[in-house]
Amino acid sequence: MDLRIRKFPTVRAFPNPEEKLRAVVDRAPEAEAFAERCVEKARPFLSAVYGARRRLATGGVILLTGWMFLHVMFGANGMVVYKTKRAEYQKLQSQIGQLQKENDDYNRKIKALQTDPKTIEKEAREQLHYAKPGEVVYVNPDPARPEQSTAKK
Repeated sequence: MDLRIRKFPTVRAFPNPEEKLRAVVDRAPEAEAFAERCVEKARPFLSAVYGARRRLATGGVILLTGWMFLHVMFGANGMVVYKTKRAEYQKLQSQIGQLQKENDDYNRKIKALQTDPKTIEKEAREQLHYAKPGEVVYVNPDPARPEQSTAKK
């Protein structure tokens, strides 16, 4: 295996800037000829594009309009997402109203239990099964808790 370093045949070293400039100037006619050939090859295509410029512009505007429509309707912040968020907002607003009404009811009950003696008496009678002298308290069995019977089946 040959691992010696060789000079690259396509790389030229220029000893001073004048030779660099001279090399560029010497190759200028070749570059101009190449550019002229490219322009002549592209001339039919460019003529066709220039002739169809109105059709191309109309097509471009149609594509842009279609893309904008799709973006506005189905984009990240489009109308579909907006309607979904709006419905969710209204649902949450109704829940907030319901919870505030419930909170107000609880606050009214708490205030009544702290200050109103009739409310305190009513709660004590209902929850602790208290009775005034001469009253009889009837207690319904709890339907959630089944009665245990002693009868054999």
